[in-house]
Amino acid sequence: MATADEHRTIAPIVGPDDPRRFTDSGIEIKALYTEQDVPEDLPERLGEPGEYPYTRGIHRDMYRKQLWTMRQYAGYASAKESNERYRYLLDHGSTGLSMAFDLPTQLGLGSDDPRCLGEVGRTGVAIDTIDDMRTAFDGIPLDRVSTSMTINAPASVLLLLYDLVAEEQGVPSGQLRGTTQNDILKEYIARGNFIYPPDGAIRLTTDLFAYCKEHVPKWNTISISGYHFREKGCSAVQEVAFTLANGIAYVQAALDAGLELDQFAPRLAFFFNGHNNVFQEIAKFRAARRMWAEIMRERFGAADERSWRLRFHTQTGGVTLTAQQPENNIVRVALQGFAAVCGGTQSLHTNGFDEALALPTERAARIALRTQQIIGYESGAADTVDPFAGSYFVEALTDEIEASARELIAKIDELGGSINAIDFMKNEIEESAFGYHERYRIGQDVVVGVNKFVDEREPDVPDILRVDPESERQQVDRLKAFKADRDPELVERRLSEVRETAGGRGNLLTVLRPALRDRCTLGEVCGAMRDVFGEYQPTF
Repeated sequence: MATADEHRTIAPIVGPDDPRRFTDSGIEIKALYTEQDVPEDLPERLGEPGEYPYTRGIHRDMYRKQLWTMRQYAGYASAKESNERYRYLLDHGSTGLSMAFDLPTQLGLGSDDPRCLGEVGRTGVAIDTIDDMRTAFDGIPLDRVSTSMTINAPASVLLLLYDLVAEEQGVPSGQLRGTTQNDILKEYIARGNFIYPPDGAIRLTTDLFAYCKEHVPKWNTISISGYHFREKGCSAVQEVAFTLANGIAYVQAALDAGLELDQFAPRLAFFFNGHNNVFQEIAKFRAARRMWAEIMRERFGAADERSWRLRFHTQTGGVTLTAQQPENNIVRVALQGFAAVCGGTQSLHTNGFDEALALPTERAARIALRTQQIIGYESGAADTVDPFAGSYFVEALTDEIEASARELIAKIDELGGSINAIDFMKNEIEESAFGYHERYRIGQDVVVGVNKFVDEREPDVPDILRVDPESERQQVDRLKAFKADRDPELVERRLSEVRETAGGRGNLLTVLRPALRDRCTLGEVCGAMRDVFGEYQPTF
């Protein structure tokens, strides 16, 4: 294994007594920054808020006009219990929903599949059928709420179930607002929740682009995610580079599928992680925004200014949460949320302080939401646009992150783009994670309450959320009853249409929607596509 100091985008391992300071991206931090550390053309590189290159934000007035969307990632056990949590969050001031799905749903498997034993409803809500989706949003008007879905391989299926429930509510598809993550490349690279090989998976991604342009025009068709790279152990620079490289790959795939650039590009969105180094995080968001604007205008020739704007959601860093002294996580989350806001995020999720132990309790979710509200209404961060602009330190960091991220993107281009560079990116992330572990192990990087300021007393563990094991059996029983109450011949005909379209060139969503409406399950339609596309087998 290469040593971390051989990589420009990973902090070197130098020991706790070394006087130098580094960010996790290997950027050495000087004791003092002056005007010599910023370029002479800084005004041009900054631009004006709401104008190219969007360094200062994609809106002229930013939060003076409207605060970011406050989302809280939620979902567990059954659709009914998740519905109760969604209503609780909305009643306490959340302005958008973020839907978490269990592992079987993310893998396109039915809750009754033997492989799913013990996983149903554990990491999110189990959605097998249109009945489940109907229950999850019972009493929630879908024309007045924006919903984000953290779902990738079966993203099209979940969007269509949501659309069908909206139709039952009398809400036209054209009024739906929200996001499907729909980012399969990062699953191959960092997360592992994939189903199909790249050809079939990317086709589903671009089919969703085309379908939404025609039928669900306000929907963000993809959330190109660097969050999970950072959770896996990458640095801030790697997060920017790998996320934008994947964005380039999706744009090219959509163009290759015959879609028109300025018809799909304005609905692309991004998803970044928020970590503890406030100044690096602010610089990271600013650099990513400037880079994407140039990529879209210069590399792809987008003419519509909306195609140049990097719109992004931020979630505070799950990997930064500690089981030791968990109340410390409240402070970490506040700093991370503050950095995201100062960096110009469009929506934000703040983690519960107990999430290193279990899914968040209502109390932890409320504190996390109140953290956002305090940042928005009390901290002053929302009072002016890009509050750290012109800081010698932040501007120097922004330029350094951009320069290093460009080098990584150039390397990915040399390898033939993200799909061909999966192993390269996996290896880079593993090197970074190894370097972080070593720096933590020797005390170079301090984690309060874990490797310094440790409390040897018996830990004060808060009450945690426990998912009732009985909920899994109940979900399987509901699925069994659902399958018994339908026309089996119609179901098989719809599944045959899915297989036929998967083997041809038509848009898969046009056959998935009637299949789901006529009571095919998520596991069945994903299985029908699996019959044609096959399953992805990773290389290790």
